[in-house]
Amino acid sequence: MNKGYMGQILRVDLTSGSCSTETIDADTARKFVGGVGYAARILFNEVAPGIDPLGPENKLVFATSPLSDNLVPGGGSVSLCFKSPVNNAWGESRSGGNFGPDLRRAGFDLLVIEGRSEKPVYLEVVDGKAVLKDAAGLWGKDVYEKTDLIEDGMPADLKRKSVMSIGPAGENKVIFASVMCRDRAAGRSGGGAVMGSKNLLAVAVGGRKRVEHADAKAFMAAVKEAVTTVKENEVCDWFNEFGTTADLSGADESGDLPTKNWRSNSWGKGTELFEYFQKNNLVRPKQCYTGCPIGCGRVCEVKEGPYKTPVHEGGEYETVAAFTAFSLNKDMDAAVHCGYLCNKWGMDTISAGAVISFAMDCYTEGILPEDKTDGIDLNWGNTAALPALVEKIAFRKGLGDILADGVKKAAEKLGNGADKLAVHVKGLEGAAHDPRSSKTLGLGYGTASRGMCHIHPLEGMSFDKGKMDYGMQEFGVRDPEKVGQWDEKGKGRDTAILQQGVILPDILSTCKFMCYAGITPEHWTKMLSAATGWDMDARELVRVGERVLTLQRMFNVRESLGRKDDMLPERVLSMPESGAFKDEKECTIKAYDEMLDEYYEACGWDISTGVPTEEKLRELDLSE
Repeated sequence: MNKGYMGQILRVDLTSGSCSTETIDADTARKFVGGVGYAARILFNEVAPGIDPLGPENKLVFATSPLSDNLVPGGGSVSLCFKSPVNNAWGESRSGGNFGPDLRRAGFDLLVIEGRSEKPVYLEVVDGKAVLKDAAGLWGKDVYEKTDLIEDGMPADLKRKSVMSIGPAGENKVIFASVMCRDRAAGRSGGGAVMGSKNLLAVAVGGRKRVEHADAKAFMAAVKEAVTTVKENEVCDWFNEFGTTADLSGADESGDLPTKNWRSNSWGKGTELFEYFQKNNLVRPKQCYTGCPIGCGRVCEVKEGPYKTPVHEGGEYETVAAFTAFSLNKDMDAAVHCGYLCNKWGMDTISAGAVISFAMDCYTEGILPEDKTDGIDLNWGNTAALPALVEKIAFRKGLGDILADGVKKAAEKLGNGADKLAVHVKGLEGAAHDPRSSKTLGLGYGTASRGMCHIHPLEGMSFDKGKMDYGMQEFGVRDPEKVGQWDEKGKGRDTAILQQGVILPDILSTCKFMCYAGITPEHWTKMLSAATGWDMDARELVRVGERVLTLQRMFNVRESLGRKDDMLPERVLSMPESGAFKDEKECTIKAYDEMLDEYYEACGWDISTGVPTEEKLRELDLSE
């Protein structure tokens, strides 16, 4: 693989302390491309079912693709894949920043971490050379401190370098610990806990190597076309001006804002909170990687008061929603502060906010007694409880030690009906979008490989409400303009096809927001073909998406997951208790089982079990 790829995989065995390289396999690359695709092939082949996600047998893959390139729209991403401690099955997480392109500049398309070091170490990869270094002096330091110290120790003449590290939450194996690229997070599924279990505190990369494209002129033409498409789309300017934080207003108005631990889907305070953020917390927009045509990131701060917070990149929608509406906190300063603490200590903001609202629900329902709250007032809306619990979770102190295992396991420990208050799918806490605003979103939550995540169902949400088709009508998706928001029939098939197309950014290690701005499989295919020299069309690339989804499914099937694990929590299927939609009977999903049947049929999976059929596996060249 000498076109489009660097052509090398770096393997690091932490048990022996050895580093080795191997060549990218041409057949695997054509079938799975890169990102979560190539990583799924490695993990399925090499991680035995039933292993402990926090044991040395687990593997952690840092994956890029031929489009992990600063010139490509969204090309500043990296995908992390592993067996997740959250769901004991497929785990993945994406981070923005320059780490993906910089890993390639260091000489590698993929990095595979295996085994466990007896002592804390970090990995430095520069210009094709990999070295494990002692990290005893880094233990206990926060993400910012680790990053600064490691960057300072890299070659001074290296213009491009990136560090991904864990914080104390990862060291303490909080199961929703993140891997941070400074303020950018590979946040969901617990990759930080996996790194912590291996005593690997950070990975630093940099270099001067350059990839060779099969047709450089065609590649640049395809890139220019894609960038122009993004910049001419009104979504581009909207993201840059307002960022995702503006979703607080729109989500609240449309019944898409989970409120009070999912007791409702609207609150009525979203616009007020967003306007406060714009006036008091926002410093400026920011690109997460060099060259992004959108720049949706927010640099923010809290200038004064009890939640004074330094300038940092944060304040995006999922975080501020998780620390406001989830727990009825009306103080945006506190939400921004909690997001900063999660970045500093290396913890997924969505799961952190979710598990705190779960604790408040348990407390007010009498399940969590007062003598178990560490003296913290857990009544709804108590702002001071949020940063206090964030710290306790990160350092596994008191009640935080229970909550650090996520809502599913915390509910098992608490008992007394706590499971009814634990909103998750496959163990992963629900993100800040409510399927009572979008039936397709609900099915996406249920069937997503890693659980109730915020990224993989985005195509369903915007299909139902935003009337976006992502260029997937030619592959069988219906015209969204002709599909009602509350409709259910037909959306099982729509969901299956949308997933096959909108998993492509994950396979290509690019940002999904580019799909919002008009990038379709045709754009991805043109850039990929010019980079690699493959004679590939969009239909073949979408088939790659279907193949990868099916392989992820088979990874989960080996861990005994199936139809029973694709169900939505009862609370998510119930009428909102309050808010603007409490009397809107159409907002609840009436026939989820029927939608799931239709989805399985469209995927070629057995309707009763959710397991891909042998016929489908052969069709996708997965017969082995």
